[in-house]
Amino acid sequence: MPFENMDIQQVSAYLGMDEREVARLASRGKLPCQKRKAGFVFFKGEIDHWVETQLHELPDARLAQIEQGVRNHHGMSEARLIISSLLPDSGIIDPLRARSRAGVLSDLVDAADACGLIFSRAELLEALMQREEMASTAILPQTALPHPRHPVPYDIARSFVVIGHSHAGVPFSARDGSLTRLFFLICCKDERTHLHVLARLGRVLQGDTIENLLAADSPSDLRRILIDAERAAVRAA
Repeated sequence: MPFENMDIQQVSAYLGMDEREVARLASRGKLPCQKRKAGFVFFKGEIDHWVETQLHELPDARLAQIEQGVRNHHGMSEARLIISSLLPDSGIIDPLRARSRAGVLSDLVDAADACGLIFSRAELLEALMQREEMASTAILPQTALPHPRHPVPYDIARSFVVIGHSHAGVPFSARDGSLTRLFFLICCKDERTHLHVLARLGRVLQGDTIENLLAADSPSDLRRILIDAERAAVRAA
């Protein structure tokens, strides 16, 4: 539930943070909340969005804590290879030939549509463009994680991840102005899957994984590298 109210204790458990750290971030305006007489009140949807915006700064240990908190909160399996399971058989575009942000999003949506995963192509594409207008999802080195601002349960058949690999790179409004070459389209039917996918991807794409994925010479090679990286992340949790 995106509008679920949470207190400091619940946010602490959800994010795997010490309660004092949650209170410190909230009091300094660095964690979205409302200050009321009874204390701080947090909204789960805003906390989820905060995690998304912090992916490029959070270390692996913190991402693992967040992922564990999300699993505990929603009763999800620890050992599941969630990214790999959401990637359809034809869900990797390599090479991705689009040369613009709009072209990249359109090609990724078309790939998902070809896999039978989309009910409403136009509405999904519009939601993705609106999210990019808010702030670019190119938040990791050479990598973007395009997704709608909120889950789209009526536009898709099931939650999925589709990947595009641009060998030339695309201007995607990355913070440092660099070109983006790796794209993970994330579309989920519910908030819990969305945040779990983001936290897991944040961990999987640590270290040399992005460079290894960019060096892949075929969709099957890219899939293998991703699965190996996710398995390593699960073992390290």
